[in-house]
Amino acid sequence: MFKNYTMNQLVLPLDLEVKLQKNDIAFHVHHLVESIPHEAFESFQRNDGCPAYHPRMMLKIILCAYTQSVFSGRKIEALLKDSIRMMWLAQGHEPSYRTINRFRVQPEVKNLIRQCFVQFRCQLIEEKLIDQEAIFIDGTKIEANANKFTFVWKKSIEKYHQSLIEKSNQLYDELLENEIIPEIERESDEQLSLEELAQLVQKVDDVVNEYDKQIEASSDVPERKALRNERKYPKKVRKQLIDFIVRKQKYQRDLEIFGTRNSYSKTDPDATFMRMKDDYMKNGQLKAGYNTQIATEGQYALAYGLFSNPTDTRTLIPFLDEIEQDYFELPEHIVTDASYGSEENYNDILLNRKREALIPYTLYMKEKKRKPTNKTYSIQTTGRTMKKQIPIHVQTRNILHFTIILSVLIVQDSNGSLKSTSAKTVRTAHSVPPVPKQKKATIENEW
Repeated sequence: MFKNYTMNQLVLPLDLEVKLQKNDIAFHVHHLVESIPHEAFESFQRNDGCPAYHPRMMLKIILCAYTQSVFSGRKIEALLKDSIRMMWLAQGHEPSYRTINRFRVQPEVKNLIRQCFVQFRCQLIEEKLIDQEAIFIDGTKIEANANKFTFVWKKSIEKYHQSLIEKSNQLYDELLENEIIPEIERESDEQLSLEELAQLVQKVDDVVNEYDKQIEASSDVPERKALRNERKYPKKVRKQLIDFIVRKQKYQRDLEIFGTRNSYSKTDPDATFMRMKDDYMKNGQLKAGYNTQIATEGQYALAYGLFSNPTDTRTLIPFLDEIEQDYFELPEHIVTDASYGSEENYNDILLNRKREALIPYTLYMKEKKRKPTNKTYSIQTTGRTMKKQIPIHVQTRNILHFTIILSVLIVQDSNGSLKSTSAKTVRTAHSVPPVPKQKKATIENEW
Protein backbone atom coordinates (compact mmCIF):
# COMPACT_ATOMS: atom_id res chain seq x y z
CA MET A 1 0.00 0.00 0.00
CA PHE A 2 1.23 3.47 -0.92
CA LYS A 3 0.27 6.89 0.35
CA ASN A 4 -2.07 8.88 -1.82
CA TYR A 5 -0.17 10.57 -4.64
CA THR A 6 -1.69 12.20 -7.71
CA MET A 7 -0.60 15.03 -9.97
CA ASN A 8 -4.14 15.90 -11.14
CA GLN A 9 -5.52 16.94 -7.75
CA LEU A 10 -5.91 20.70 -7.25
CA VAL A 11 -3.87 21.87 -4.23
CA LEU A 12 -4.44 25.38 -2.91
CA PRO A 13 -1.26 27.31 -2.00
CA LEU A 14 -0.64 27.44 1.73
CA ASP A 15 1.50 29.75 3.80
CA LEU A 16 5.07 28.63 3.26
CA GLU A 17 5.92 29.43 6.88
CA VAL A 18 4.32 26.17 8.03
CA LYS A 19 6.79 24.28 5.84
CA LEU A 20 9.80 25.63 7.75
CA GLN A 21 11.18 24.18 10.96
CA LYS A 22 10.93 26.21 14.14
CA ASN A 23 14.67 26.83 14.34
CA ASP A 24 15.17 27.53 10.62
CA ILE A 25 17.78 30.15 9.73
CA ALA A 26 15.16 32.10 7.78
CA PHE A 27 13.40 33.10 11.01
CA HIS A 28 16.62 34.44 12.52
CA VAL A 29 17.37 36.46 9.37
CA HIS A 30 13.80 37.78 9.37
CA HIS A 31 13.90 38.94 13.01
CA LEU A 32 17.35 40.46 12.59
CA VAL A 33 16.39 42.60 9.58
CA GLU A 34 13.05 43.58 11.11
CA SER A 35 14.88 44.92 14.18
CA ILE A 36 16.72 47.52 12.07
CA PRO A 37 15.15 50.98 12.56
CA HIS A 38 13.04 52.39 9.76
CA GLU A 39 15.32 55.44 9.48
CA ALA A 40 18.08 53.25 8.07
CA PHE A 41 15.96 52.55 4.96
CA GLU A 42 14.94 56.13 4.21
CA SER A 43 17.94 56.68 1.95
CA PHE A 44 16.50 54.09 -0.47
CA GLN A 45 13.35 56.15 -1.09
CA ARG A 46 12.78 57.14 -4.74
CA ASN A 47 9.92 59.29 -6.02
CA ASP A 48 10.37 58.64 -9.72
CA GLY A 49 10.29 55.55 -11.91
CA CYS A 50 8.79 52.16 -11.20
CA PRO A 51 8.29 51.26 -7.51
CA ALA A 52 11.34 49.39 -6.25
CA TYR A 53 11.48 46.23 -4.19
CA HIS A 54 11.50 46.90 -0.47
CA PRO A 55 15.08 47.05 0.85
CA ARG A 56 14.13 44.88 3.84
CA MET A 57 13.10 42.08 1.51
CA MET A 58 16.24 42.48 -0.62
CA LEU A 59 18.48 42.42 2.46
CA LYS A 60 16.75 39.32 3.82
CA ILE A 61 17.20 37.24 0.68
CA ILE A 62 20.85 38.30 0.32
CA LEU A 63 21.71 37.47 3.95
CA CYS A 64 19.86 34.16 3.77
CA ALA A 65 21.71 33.23 0.58
CA TYR A 66 25.03 34.13 2.20
CA THR A 67 24.25 31.76 5.09
CA GLN A 68 23.97 28.97 2.52
CA SER A 69 27.35 29.96 0.92
CA VAL A 70 25.60 31.27 -2.19
CA PHE A 71 27.08 34.54 -3.44
CA SER A 72 26.34 34.61 -7.17
CA GLY A 73 23.47 36.82 -8.28
CA ARG A 74 22.20 34.19 -10.73
CA LYS A 75 22.26 31.48 -8.07
CA ILE A 76 20.37 33.72 -5.64
CA GLU A 77 17.76 34.28 -8.34
CA ALA A 78 17.49 30.49 -8.79
CA LEU A 79 17.00 30.00 -5.03
CA LEU A 80 14.03 32.38 -5.13
CA LYS A 81 12.26 29.87 -7.38
CA ASP A 82 13.01 26.55 -5.66
CA SER A 83 13.94 27.30 -2.02
CA ILE A 84 11.06 27.39 0.46
CA ARG A 85 12.83 29.69 2.93
CA MET A 86 13.81 32.11 0.15
CA MET A 87 10.28 32.15 -1.28
CA TRP A 88 8.88 32.85 2.19
CA LEU A 89 11.33 35.71 2.84
CA ALA A 90 10.59 37.23 -0.60
CA GLN A 91 6.81 36.69 -0.19
CA GLY A 92 6.38 35.68 -3.82
CA HIS A 93 8.63 38.36 -5.33
CA GLU A 94 11.31 37.21 -7.76
CA PRO A 95 13.86 39.98 -8.39
CA SER A 96 16.31 39.29 -11.20
CA TYR A 97 20.03 38.84 -10.69
CA ARG A 98 20.61 42.33 -12.13
CA THR A 99 18.35 43.85 -9.47
CA ILE A 100 20.11 41.86 -6.74
CA ASN A 101 23.57 42.91 -7.91
CA ARG A 102 22.57 46.57 -8.29
CA PHE A 103 21.14 46.60 -4.78
CA ARG A 104 24.10 45.11 -2.94
CA VAL A 105 26.69 47.42 -4.54
CA GLN A 106 24.90 50.58 -3.44
CA PRO A 107 26.82 52.61 -0.82
CA GLU A 108 23.74 52.65 1.45
CA VAL A 109 23.93 48.87 1.88
CA LYS A 110 27.18 49.24 3.83
CA ASN A 111 25.27 51.10 6.54
CA LEU A 112 22.62 48.38 6.59
CA ILE A 113 25.27 45.71 7.18
CA ARG A 114 26.61 47.70 10.12
CA GLN A 115 23.10 48.03 11.50
CA CYS A 116 22.79 44.24 11.30
CA PHE A 117 25.86 43.85 13.50
CA VAL A 118 24.53 46.42 15.99
CA GLN A 119 21.13 44.74 16.24
CA PHE A 120 22.72 41.31 16.45
CA ARG A 121 24.79 42.46 19.44
CA CYS A 122 21.66 43.90 21.09
CA GLN A 123 19.92 40.54 20.75
CA LEU A 124 22.93 38.78 22.28
CA ILE A 125 22.80 41.15 25.26
CA GLU A 126 19.06 40.55 25.72
CA GLU A 127 19.61 36.80 25.66
CA LYS A 128 22.56 37.23 28.09
CA LEU A 129 24.93 35.40 25.77
CA ILE A 130 27.72 37.97 26.19
CA ASP A 131 28.81 39.87 29.31
CA GLN A 132 30.34 42.97 27.62
CA GLU A 133 33.54 42.73 29.64
CA ALA A 134 36.03 42.21 26.81
CA ILE A 135 36.39 41.98 23.06
CA PHE A 136 38.82 39.73 21.23
CA ILE A 137 40.34 41.11 18.04
CA ASP A 138 42.09 39.16 15.34
CA GLY A 139 42.55 39.50 11.60
CA THR A 140 43.12 37.52 8.45
CA LYS A 141 44.01 38.29 4.86
CA ILE A 142 41.42 37.66 2.18
CA GLU A 143 42.49 37.41 -1.44
CA ALA A 144 40.67 39.79 -3.77
CA ASN A 145 38.99 38.69 -6.98
CA ALA A 146 41.62 40.43 -9.08
CA ASN A 147 44.30 39.43 -11.54
CA LYS A 148 47.61 38.87 -9.75
CA PHE A 149 49.57 40.54 -12.58
CA THR A 150 47.68 43.87 -12.51
CA PHE A 151 49.88 45.48 -9.86
CA VAL A 152 50.81 49.17 -9.82
CA TRP A 153 53.65 50.22 -7.49
CA LYS A 154 53.83 53.63 -5.85
CA LYS A 155 57.62 53.93 -6.09
CA SER A 156 57.52 53.35 -9.85
CA ILE A 157 54.80 55.95 -10.35
CA GLU A 158 56.70 58.50 -8.25
CA LYS A 159 59.89 57.85 -10.23
CA TYR A 160 58.13 58.22 -13.59
CA HIS A 161 56.28 61.32 -12.39
CA GLN A 162 59.49 62.99 -11.29
CA SER A 163 61.10 62.14 -14.62
CA LEU A 164 58.12 63.67 -16.41
CA ILE A 165 58.45 66.88 -14.37
CA GLU A 166 62.12 67.20 -15.29
CA LYS A 167 61.48 66.57 -18.97
CA SER A 168 58.61 69.08 -19.12
CA ASN A 169 60.70 71.78 -17.42
CA GLN A 170 63.58 71.10 -19.78
CA LEU A 171 61.30 71.30 -22.81
CA TYR A 172 59.81 74.57 -21.58
CA ASP A 173 63.28 76.08 -21.21
CA GLU A 174 64.16 74.98 -24.76
CA LEU A 175 61.03 76.66 -26.13
CA LEU A 176 61.95 79.90 -24.40
CA GLU A 177 65.56 79.66 -25.53
CA ASN A 178 64.55 79.14 -29.17
CA GLU A 179 61.98 81.96 -28.86
CA ILE A 180 59.18 79.77 -30.16
CA ILE A 181 56.68 80.82 -27.47
CA PRO A 182 56.64 83.72 -24.99
CA GLU A 183 57.09 83.12 -21.29
CA ILE A 184 53.91 82.18 -19.38
CA GLU A 185 52.94 82.92 -15.82
CA ARG A 186 53.62 79.84 -13.69
CA GLU A 187 52.15 78.84 -10.35
CA SER A 188 55.34 77.09 -9.25
CA ASP A 189 58.89 76.92 -10.54
CA GLU A 190 59.19 73.24 -9.58
CA GLN A 191 56.76 71.78 -12.11
CA LEU A 192 54.26 72.67 -14.79
CA SER A 193 50.61 72.05 -13.94
CA LEU A 194 48.09 70.50 -16.33
CA GLU A 195 46.64 73.94 -17.13
CA GLU A 196 50.08 75.32 -17.91
CA LEU A 197 50.87 72.36 -20.15
CA ALA A 198 47.58 72.95 -21.96
CA GLN A 199 48.58 76.60 -22.48
CA LEU A 200 51.90 75.47 -23.96
CA VAL A 201 50.10 73.14 -26.34
CA GLN A 202 47.83 75.97 -27.45
CA LYS A 203 50.73 78.39 -28.02
CA VAL A 204 52.78 75.80 -29.92
CA ASP A 205 49.72 74.91 -31.98
CA ASP A 206 49.34 78.58 -32.91
CA VAL A 207 52.95 78.61 -34.08
CA VAL A 208 52.37 75.51 -36.21
CA ASN A 209 49.24 77.06 -37.74
CA GLU A 210 51.20 80.18 -38.56
CA TYR A 211 53.79 78.10 -40.40
CA ASP A 212 50.98 76.35 -42.30
CA LYS A 213 49.60 79.67 -43.47
CA GLN A 214 53.05 80.88 -44.60
CA ILE A 215 53.63 77.66 -46.53
CA GLU A 216 50.27 77.94 -48.30
CA ALA A 217 50.83 81.60 -49.12
CA SER A 218 54.34 81.09 -50.50
CA SER A 219 54.93 79.94 -54.06
CA ASP A 220 58.73 79.79 -53.86
CA VAL A 221 59.86 76.16 -53.57
CA PRO A 222 63.08 76.78 -51.58
CA GLU A 223 61.17 79.05 -49.20
CA ARG A 224 58.42 76.46 -48.71
CA LYS A 225 61.04 73.81 -48.05
CA ALA A 226 62.74 76.00 -45.47
CA LEU A 227 59.42 76.71 -43.76
CA ARG A 228 58.66 73.01 -43.59
CA ASN A 229 62.01 72.36 -41.95
CA GLU A 230 61.34 75.08 -39.39
CA ARG A 231 57.88 73.63 -38.71
CA LYS A 232 59.22 70.16 -37.78
CA TYR A 233 60.45 71.14 -34.32
CA PRO A 234 57.19 72.86 -33.17
CA LYS A 235 55.16 69.88 -34.39
CA LYS A 236 57.44 67.50 -32.52
CA VAL A 237 57.17 69.62 -29.37
CA ARG A 238 53.37 69.72 -29.64
CA LYS A 239 53.25 65.93 -29.79
CA GLN A 240 55.50 65.66 -26.73
CA LEU A 241 53.42 68.14 -24.75
CA ILE A 242 50.21 66.25 -25.51
CA ASP A 243 51.90 63.03 -24.32
CA PHE A 244 53.05 64.83 -21.15
CA ILE A 245 49.48 65.87 -20.38
CA VAL A 246 48.12 62.34 -20.78
CA ARG A 247 50.87 60.83 -18.65
CA LYS A 248 50.61 63.50 -15.95
CA GLN A 249 46.86 62.91 -15.67
CA LYS A 250 47.49 59.19 -15.28
CA TYR A 251 50.18 59.65 -12.63
CA GLN A 252 48.06 62.05 -10.61
CA ARG A 253 45.12 59.66 -10.76
CA ASP A 254 47.37 56.81 -9.62
CA LEU A 255 48.71 58.83 -6.70
CA GLU A 256 45.16 59.64 -5.60
CA ILE A 257 44.27 55.93 -5.65
CA PHE A 258 47.38 55.03 -3.66
CA GLY A 259 46.70 57.30 -0.72
CA THR A 260 48.87 55.87 2.05
CA ARG A 261 49.31 52.52 0.29
CA ASN A 262 52.29 51.31 -1.72
CA SER A 263 50.39 49.39 -4.39
CA TYR A 264 46.97 48.66 -5.89
CA SER A 265 45.40 46.41 -8.49
CA LYS A 266 44.18 47.72 -11.84
CA THR A 267 41.10 45.47 -11.80
CA ASP A 268 40.36 46.16 -8.10
CA PRO A 269 41.78 49.54 -7.05
CA ASP A 270 40.73 49.05 -3.42
CA ALA A 271 42.89 45.92 -3.07
CA THR A 272 46.52 46.07 -1.98
CA PHE A 273 49.23 43.58 -2.85
CA MET A 274 50.39 41.62 0.20
CA ARG A 275 51.64 38.17 1.14
CA MET A 276 48.90 35.68 1.90
CA LYS A 277 48.91 32.90 4.49
CA ASP A 278 48.04 30.32 1.83
CA ASP A 279 51.16 30.39 -0.32
CA TYR A 280 50.59 27.45 -2.65
CA MET A 281 53.66 28.15 -4.81
CA LYS A 282 55.92 28.55 -1.73
CA ASN A 283 57.62 31.57 -3.29
CA GLY A 284 56.20 34.44 -1.23
CA GLN A 285 54.26 35.85 -4.17
CA LEU A 286 52.34 39.06 -3.55
CA LYS A 287 48.61 38.93 -4.28
CA ALA A 288 45.88 41.55 -4.22
CA GLY A 289 43.86 41.29 -1.04
CA TYR A 290 42.43 42.90 2.07
CA ASN A 291 43.34 42.73 5.75
CA THR A 292 40.08 41.86 7.52
CA GLN A 293 39.79 42.64 11.23
CA ILE A 294 37.03 41.07 13.34
CA ALA A 295 36.02 41.79 16.95
CA THR A 296 34.37 38.89 18.76
CA GLU A 297 33.01 37.94 22.16
CA GLY A 298 31.76 34.53 23.13
CA GLN A 299 32.63 33.37 19.58
CA TYR A 300 30.11 35.85 18.13
CA ALA A 301 31.33 38.36 15.54
CA LEU A 302 30.35 41.84 16.74
CA ALA A 303 32.20 44.16 14.33
CA TYR A 304 34.42 44.01 11.30
CA GLY A 305 36.72 46.27 9.30
CA LEU A 306 38.59 46.12 6.00
CA PHE A 307 42.06 47.65 5.77
CA SER A 308 44.71 47.94 3.09
CA ASN A 309 47.66 47.72 5.49
CA PRO A 310 49.08 44.18 5.52
CA THR A 311 50.41 44.43 9.11
CA ASP A 312 48.07 44.02 12.08
CA THR A 313 50.05 46.49 14.20
CA ARG A 314 48.88 49.51 12.21
CA THR A 315 45.26 48.39 11.91
CA LEU A 316 44.37 48.21 15.62
CA ILE A 317 43.93 51.94 16.30
CA PRO A 318 41.78 52.70 13.21
CA PHE A 319 39.72 49.56 13.89
CA LEU A 320 39.02 50.64 17.47
CA ASP A 321 38.04 54.09 16.17
CA GLU A 322 35.64 52.45 13.72
CA ILE A 323 34.11 50.31 16.47
CA GLU A 324 33.46 53.32 18.68
CA GLN A 325 32.03 55.36 15.82
CA ASP A 326 29.78 52.80 14.09
CA TYR A 327 29.17 49.84 16.41
CA PHE A 328 29.35 50.13 20.20
CA GLU A 329 31.31 51.49 23.14
CA LEU A 330 34.52 49.66 23.90
CA PRO A 331 34.44 47.34 26.94
CA GLU A 332 36.97 47.38 29.75
CA HIS A 333 39.37 44.78 28.32
CA ILE A 334 40.80 44.58 24.80
CA VAL A 335 42.44 41.25 24.00
CA THR A 336 44.65 40.54 20.96
CA ASP A 337 47.65 38.40 20.10
CA ALA A 338 51.30 39.46 19.97
CA SER A 339 51.10 40.69 16.38
CA TYR A 340 49.33 43.83 17.66
CA GLY A 341 51.89 44.60 20.34
CA SER A 342 53.55 48.01 19.93
CA GLU A 343 54.23 51.06 22.05
CA GLU A 344 51.84 53.15 19.98
CA ASN A 345 48.97 50.70 20.53
CA TYR A 346 49.66 50.42 24.26
CA ASN A 347 49.67 54.21 24.72
CA ASP A 348 46.47 54.63 22.70
CA ILE A 349 44.51 52.03 24.68
CA LEU A 350 45.84 52.84 28.14
CA LEU A 351 46.16 56.62 27.96
CA ASN A 352 43.67 57.80 25.34
CA ARG A 353 40.86 55.24 25.67
CA LYS A 354 41.39 54.42 29.39
CA ARG A 355 41.02 50.69 28.75
CA GLU A 356 43.07 47.69 29.79
CA ALA A 357 45.14 46.16 26.99
CA LEU A 358 45.70 42.42 27.29
CA ILE A 359 48.24 42.33 24.47
CA PRO A 360 51.58 40.51 24.77
CA TYR A 361 54.54 42.22 23.19
CA THR A 362 56.27 40.70 20.18
CA LEU A 363 59.15 38.95 21.98
CA TYR A 364 57.04 37.70 24.90
CA MET A 365 56.84 34.06 23.79
CA LYS A 366 60.48 33.99 22.77
CA GLU A 367 61.61 35.19 26.18
CA LYS A 368 59.49 32.54 27.89
CA LYS A 369 61.30 29.72 26.11
CA ARG A 370 64.15 27.92 27.87
CA LYS A 371 67.58 29.20 27.03
CA PRO A 372 69.88 26.68 25.32
CA THR A 373 72.48 25.05 27.56
CA ASN A 374 75.97 23.87 26.69
CA LYS A 375 75.76 20.32 25.40
CA THR A 376 78.58 17.82 25.34
CA TYR A 377 79.42 15.39 22.63
CA SER A 378 81.67 12.34 22.73
CA ILE A 379 84.50 11.58 20.35
CA GLN A 380 84.80 7.87 19.60
CA THR A 381 88.34 6.85 18.65
CA THR A 382 90.16 3.56 18.13
CA GLY A 383 93.63 2.33 18.98
CA ARG A 384 95.32 3.62 22.10
CA THR A 385 93.27 6.85 22.29
CA MET A 386 90.55 7.33 24.90
CA LYS A 387 86.86 8.37 24.86
CA LYS A 388 86.06 11.59 26.71
CA GLN A 389 83.29 14.20 26.84
CA ILE A 390 84.28 17.65 25.62
CA PRO A 391 82.11 20.82 25.50
CA ILE A 392 81.87 22.30 22.03
CA HIS A 393 80.20 25.66 22.75
CA VAL A 394 83.07 28.09 22.34
CA GLN A 395 82.56 31.81 22.74
CA THR A 396 84.61 33.92 20.31
CA ARG A 397 84.94 37.70 20.61
CA ASN A 398 81.97 37.63 23.02
CA ILE A 399 79.64 37.79 20.00
CA LEU A 400 80.00 34.74 17.70
CA HIS A 401 79.47 31.20 18.92
CA PHE A 402 80.79 28.15 17.14
CA THR A 403 79.49 24.66 17.42
CA ILE A 404 82.12 22.18 16.30
CA ILE A 405 81.64 18.45 15.94
CA LEU A 406 84.90 16.56 15.40
CA SER A 407 85.17 12.94 14.51
CA VAL A 408 88.83 11.98 14.34
CA LEU A 409 90.13 8.52 13.66
CA ILE A 410 93.74 8.27 14.79
CA VAL A 411 95.81 5.28 13.83
CA GLN A 412 99.33 4.57 15.06
CA ASP A 413 101.64 3.32 12.32
CA SER A 414 104.64 1.12 12.70
CA ASN A 415 107.05 4.05 13.21
CA GLY A 416 105.06 5.33 16.20
CA SER A 417 103.81 8.42 14.40
CA LEU A 418 100.19 9.58 14.40
CA LYS A 419 98.22 9.98 11.21
CA SER A 420 94.71 11.55 10.91
CA THR A 421 92.62 9.60 8.40
CA SER A 422 89.40 11.67 8.58
CA ALA A 423 88.41 15.02 10.03
CA LYS A 424 84.91 16.39 9.60
CA THR A 425 84.04 19.82 10.88
CA VAL A 426 80.57 21.37 10.91
CA ARG A 427 80.87 25.14 11.02
CA THR A 428 78.01 27.44 11.83
CA ALA A 429 79.79 30.80 11.50
CA HIS A 430 83.41 31.52 10.53
CA SER A 431 85.77 28.74 9.49
CA VAL A 432 87.96 27.11 12.15
CA PRO A 433 91.64 26.39 11.33
CA PRO A 434 92.55 22.70 11.26
CA VAL A 435 94.35 21.12 14.19
CA PRO A 436 98.12 21.19 13.48
CA LYS A 437 100.06 17.94 13.54
CA GLN A 438 101.87 17.57 16.85
CA LYS A 439 103.44 14.88 18.85
CA LYS A 440 101.32 12.15 20.34
CA ALA A 441 102.02 13.13 23.94
CA THR A 442 101.00 16.76 23.31
CA ILE A 443 97.66 15.83 21.75
CA GLU A 444 96.78 13.36 24.50
CA ASN A 445 97.65 15.93 27.15
CA GLU A 446 95.36 18.49 25.53
CA TRP A 447 92.53 15.96 25.49
